[in-house]
This record gives sequence, C-alpha cells and structure tokens, in this order.
Amino acid sequence: MDIKKEAAVLSQFRIDTPVAIMEVCGTHTTEFFRTGVKDIFPENLRLIDGPGCPVCVTSNDYLDTAIAMGWQHNCVITTFGDMMKVPSSYSSLAKEKSKGLSVEVVYSPMDAVDMAEKNPEKKFIFLSIGFETTAPAEAVCVREAKKKNLKNFFILPGNKLTVPAVKVLLDSGEVNIDGFILPGHVSAIIGRKAWDFIATDYGKPSVIAGFEDYDLIRATLMLLHLLKDTTPKVLNEYARVVRDDGNPKALEIVYSVFTKGNATWRGIGIIPESGLDLKPEYADFDAYKQFPVEVPLPKEHPGCRCGELLRGVIIPTDCPLFGKACTPEHAVGPCMVSSEGPCSAYYKYGRK
Repeated sequence: MDIKKEAAVLSQFRIDTPVAIMEVCGTHTTEFFRTGVKDIFPENLRLIDGPGCPVCVTSNDYLDTAIAMGWQHNCVITTFGDMMKVPSSYSSLAKEKSKGLSVEVVYSPMDAVDMAEKNPEKKFIFLSIGFETTAPAEAVCVREAKKKNLKNFFILPGNKLTVPAVKVLLDSGEVNIDGFILPGHVSAIIGRKAWDFIATDYGKPSVIAGFEDYDLIRATLMLLHLLKDTTPKVLNEYARVVRDDGNPKALEIVYSVFTKGNATWRGIGIIPESGLDLKPEYADFDAYKQFPVEVPLPKEHPGCRCGELLRGVIIPTDCPLFGKACTPEHAVGPCMVSSEGPCSAYYKYGRK
C-alpha cells in the first residue's frame, strides 16, 4: 500500500455536505491526532469522540467506593497507573496514597494475584476497569485465585461492554452520527458480526480499524465510500487481527466468570446489561459483596463537561476548563487524565 497516495486521496476526497463520523475507541482518538491523519481530513468531514475510554466512562462513585474500601476495611488497592490521578468525587487514589492509603500500581491483574499469594496477611482489591479487551485477563485471574484458594484477593467489578453504549447513543438521537470507526482491539474479542446491528437496525455504515496511520487513512476512506454510495455495511479494515466471530475462546473465558449486568456510564447513566458482574460461584472474590462501605453521595466537579464529551455533544475545546483550570498536571475530569481520553489527546496533539 502506498500510504502517501492514499493520504492524498483522503485529503482530496470530495464531500458536498457536512459529515460527522464517530471514533468509538479512545486509542483511535489519540492516534488520529498523534499521527496527523486528522489534519488531512477533507473539508466537511468532522470527527466526533465517543465513549471509548474505559477510565473516562467510569463513574465517580466507583472510585469513591474503592477508596472507602481501602480505608474502612484496611485493604490494599491495586490498579493500573492511569487510574491514580483520576478525580473521584472528593479526592483521588494518588491523594489518598499520600495520606497513607495502601495503593499499588500493577501492570497486569495477575500481579495483584501474586501479591495476594505472597502476602496472605493482607487483603488486596484489584480495580477491574476496561472493555471487552481486558476482561479475559481479569477472568483468568479470578479463576487462578479460586484454583489457588486465595482468601485475600478480590476484584471490584467495573468492566463495561461497548455495544450497548453505541446502541444508546444511536437511540438517543442527541448527536447526528453518519458513520463509525469501530474499535480494533474490542472487535478482536467480540468479532465483526457483533456490530452488524449498526447497519441492519440503524442503516449506518461503519469500519473496524487498526491503529497505525495507514489503518486510520484506509478505514476513513472505506467509510467515506460507504457514505457516498449510501451503503449501510460493517467493513473490517483490521482483518489481520479481527475475525467475523471474534475470539470464541476469550469470550468463553469471560462468561465462565462474569455475567452481564447493569452499569453506570459517566455522562450517559445506567445502561442495562452493559457491565460485567461476577457470577454467584465467584462471589467470594467480589469486593462489593465482601466489603460493604458507607460512601458519601457522589458528585461531579463544577464546570467539568466530560459527560457531554463522551456522548459526542461537544469537543474538548468547547469546555471552558480545557487547557486552563484543567490540564494533565491538574486534571479536573478523567478525560484529561487517561492516555485514551479525548481531552488528553487534544491537549497533547490537537491544539493549534
């Protein structure tokens, strides 16, 4: 593939009326900016950010609960690094750690299992946050903890499923979305067919994309051709990784441990069957069930518009806090903290 030639085709593609496409994946948000692909968009093409950052869509009460569990039950909170500075209603994990809360950054959920096995006198809670991409690894860890009969390892379920969220956005009609760039890593798990409803039920085209610059250019061109021909299809640009039926083994592992449940999404609210709860046979590992806590009512930070951003209603620069009161060093909302957050992407790569 001649990337320069395809880039030229994209930049010169003629669009007579305004077109808005949504990239669902937070990594796509960052890569469209970092690679410069968004800079060669033709006139009348607009990119809308979607709810594809797992840290960003996690509601404040989840972190409030985790912090309360750590203090009230003397638990060690284990988490990926991008959660450390995310603001909760009243604090953050980083701030609480500075006050003495036991918080450990891990690189995989299995690290938390290993910690628990080596320190049986302590209780470890892993913050299980992510989409379908990370759920298999977390399911494996729960199965491993059960196999080892660990009594001091727990997870705080917070995984979310992307398909129900996209359906909610389409049903709401709040934002006009002409087509979708769909997440590659999520689709590697759930498969291309999982997205067919976008075409069959809503008459809109979409393309599953990889993450290199040539992936983004090619996927955008494929989507523009579908729009030009008014062809509602789901195409797979990332065929080297994504199959029609996804990864059946990974899905089998996920649903051997988890079951679908309701989940609260920042800016959207409760979406039925969009979360993953532990099955009853794994209830011993469920921090919600093992560590009841008293938590103040959650609150959002004044002026933060992350919720609207995750629904595609605004772009980061529409928020009056962006780049002023809210920066990566002093973030007011999670969209500026996470490396997959749209505000972070705009701040690092998109400002002119």
